[in-house]
Amino acid sequence: MTLLELLTLLRKHLKLVIMLPIVCMVAMGLASVLMMNDTYTATTDMYVLASSEGSNSSSALSSDLSASQMLTNDVATLLQSDRVMSDAADQLGLPNLRGYDITVTSESTTRVITLQVTSSDAQGSANVANALADCVSNVAQEVMNVESVNVIDEAPTPEAPSGPNRMLYVAVAAMAGLFAAVAIVVLMDVIDTRVRSAEDVEELLELPVIGRIPEMKGGR
Repeated sequence: MTLLELLTLLRKHLKLVIMLPIVCMVAMGLASVLMMNDTYTATTDMYVLASSEGSNSSSALSSDLSASQMLTNDVATLLQSDRVMSDAADQLGLPNLRGYDITVTSESTTRVITLQVTSSDAQGSANVANALADCVSNVAQEVMNVESVNVIDEAPTPEAPSGPNRMLYVAVAAMAGLFAAVAIVVLMDVIDTRVRSAEDVEELLELPVIGRIPEMKGGR
């Protein structure tokens, strides 16, 4: 099937090609509103202060510059450890932190750690983020060569939801509906074996058409 033939088929079934994506968009929009809860992301930034920073020697500063980046990555990993999460849950009076999506990012060129906590509870996300930042400082001082993990910005209570991205889901549903419409049109053409024109007769019989009988309307 050539592109021109496909376009002709789509034009012939234009109503289906237009309506199916619209139906998919509406269905996905309703599903995202009725079945998907809003989620809220609370963010806090922390700065890792190594114990050796109190020294003024150049060798100590040079050593700290190279080691502190690795130490920051260790603290970022520690944030997601069972001990820190358990301490944070105890501090908040929660049995555990299930239901909270915790994301920790640490750049290789800085000692700043970014912690994001996402859940369906805006205030709960902020409380968990701040509790984790507080608990990781205590644990890091105990088990690592860290003077403190200082909070740069406490996590505020998010005012607007961070997800789900309903517009993206609707756009994907529209594309899926369009592809489905094209597939249905092509399938309908493939399974339809009726002869509609002289060109179909020539293709089936491999014989030239030498005459045509015009359609008679309203006559004898």
